[in-house]
Parts: sequence; structure tokens; C-alpha cells
Amino acid sequence: MTTPDPQQQALDMNELIAQASRVQAELARAQEEILNTKVTGTAGNGLVKVTMTGGAELEELEIDPSVVDPNDVDTLRDLIIGAYKEAHAAAAQLAQDKIGPLSQGMGQSQQDYDGPSFSDVFRGAQQ
Repeated sequence: MTTPDPQQQALDMNELIAQASRVQAELARAQEEILNTKVTGTAGNGLVKVTMTGGAELEELEIDPSVVDPNDVDTLRDLIIGAYKEAHAAAAQLAQDKIGPLSQGMGQSQQDYDGPSFSDVFRGAQQ
């Protein structure tokens, strides 16, 4: 039985620390890019449009005047919700596209894993 070489173990640990530091820097860059990217969702063939940041902060809401009917507020509400959901899904996909690849090789099983959740990515972003 061979005993581990302490010098080799130290080199391996230093490399692991350096790799973790690189991944952390990449994650920070990806998070910043996500927060600065705008995504859009539409409903009603573009009659309602929601624009938000990749961090799901609502930036703009556009409503075509033709869908503003005081006697049919429910349709307008449904269109706004639909556009918001589409934009929110785009923000979540953006986060997955930017952060998901960085999580590979960080000790997580990739089987049945679809990347970090939106809240995982932005947990500390608003502090």
C-alpha cells in the first residue's frame, strides 16, 4: 500500500481551489450578464408586450389600445398575464443557458438535473 504524497495532495488542493475560483468568477460574470439582458413576452399576437430583465424585473408593459375595452377587462388581464409568463419563462431559460453549463463538473450529478433554479442564481443578487 502506498502512502499519499503530501506535496502532490497540496498541489491537487491548490488546483481545486484555483478551479473553484475560476468557476466562481464565471458564475459572477454570467449572473451580471443575465441581470443586464432584457427578455420579452407577448400575447394576443403582439397586442400586449412585457419586457423584463433576465432577473425578472419588469421594465416595460405595452398595451395596444385596441384591447382596452372597459366592458372586457378579463381579456386584457389574461393577455397581460400571458405576456408576463412568456417573458418570465424567457428569463428562466436565459438563466439556464448561462448558468447551467457552469454547474457541470462541480460535483453535481447531471442525471435528472436541469441546472440551478432561478432563485439559486439570484439569491444574493438583491442584497
